[in-house]
Amino acid sequence: MKYIFYYNTKIGRIGIEENGVAITRLDFIHKDVQEEIIEKHETVLLKEAIKQLNEYLDGKRTSFDLPLEPKGTEFQKKVWNALKEIPFGETRSYGEIAKIIGNEKASRAVGMANNKNPIAIIVPCHRVIGANGKLVGYAGGLDLKEKLLNLEKNNEK
Repeated sequence: MKYIFYYNTKIGRIGIEENGVAITRLDFIHKDVQEEIIEKHETVLLKEAIKQLNEYLDGKRTSFDLPLEPKGTEFQKKVWNALKEIPFGETRSYGEIAKIIGNEKASRAVGMANNKNPIAIIVPCHRVIGANGKLVGYAGGLDLKEKLLNLEKNNEK
């Protein structure tokens, strides 16, 4: 059974989804959500996820300790696992992630996988920037990406 619950946070409205075992999605809600065929129910796991997310947004948490099961291709999962290894307060370029996963010519594919990350913030795709150091693409918008990076920069332990 899938469960989803919607929360108002410091960064706006988000939806967190889980499958009974692990977190499967974290979405930024930019408009009214259509009713879905997913039970809206706040589970123990969803409560823990929002608790950890709020601690992160308050500058009190630098990493997440949640079971995760993002759905994607093997390549995407490889990229997302590499994203989880980027330390709090640091960034990597798409090319650097490509090298980390052993395919240095795959920076565009890394960008596409980054774009498809279903568990934003917890799988920190906001920590990936362009090779020139510029902020590029983010599901929550570049303003939010900059805000998250600044939050991390200002709260490094």
